[in-house]
Amino acid sequence: MLDRATKNRSQLVFTTCRGREMVFWQSPRARGHYPERTVVPASSAAGMTDLEIIVDTREKDGYDFAYQPVRPVRHKLACGDYGVVHDGRLVAAVERKSMPDLAGSLADRRLEYALAELAVLPRAAVVVEEDYSRLFALEYLREARIADQLARLQIRYPSMPILFLATRGLAQEWVYRFLSAARQWAVNEPSAIARVEGEGRAGNRALRRAPVAYSAQEAKVRRWAYTVGLPQPENGPIRPELWGAWRRAHPQG
Repeated sequence: MLDRATKNRSQLVFTTCRGREMVFWQSPRARGHYPERTVVPASSAAGMTDLEIIVDTREKDGYDFAYQPVRPVRHKLACGDYGVVHDGRLVAAVERKSMPDLAGSLADRRLEYALAELAVLPRAAVVVEEDYSRLFALEYLREARIADQLARLQIRYPSMPILFLATRGLAQEWVYRFLSAARQWAVNEPSAIARVEGEGRAGNRALRRAPVAYSAQEAKVRRWAYTVGLPQPENGPIRPELWGAWRRAHPQG
């Protein structure tokens, strides 16, 4: 019990984290903001036991996916903070935002530009590590204006969800599940395979415009293709079959 008139009931939480005993003190506000009964499931998503998630090299203090069967690989992504790759193409990506970053990117329109880039991908989403109600508790910004801008962007890009999740752990879990489902869709869905390989009509041009996943390695892949005698035009995007040959020849990189 705290010696104050309101919000005086608090609690101590005894727990363990990575083999170490830890104690946390929670105020009533913290208990309401972070639900006590939120438990992240331990099962793997879509039955995938070794999912490779590309983490953008510019992402700082990002997710480590320590509790999911994920192999994070750091590369410079064309858009988004986390993504999955199929045939050398970035087929899905997620942009991660904290509430201050979301508000700032809405104010200076950086989020609008980011959504325009993400809209090129077959699947994309934005995850905010806060409750939506916290949007109206921002300081130094007009809350209604920020909320209006966010709503307009959602209308402009209806196929791209913008999710508000209460905790960082829940946001990481959702990113893992979303990218796992996107990877499975790209591999197993017949229509997706047709689009990726350029054999279908519907959606073909949209996926052809999807950026190459490892843009920073294009020059290296072109030099390697030349040394091993694989034909590759000097201009234009690298073909998916060449990306596949590169990955088979460099399984560790």
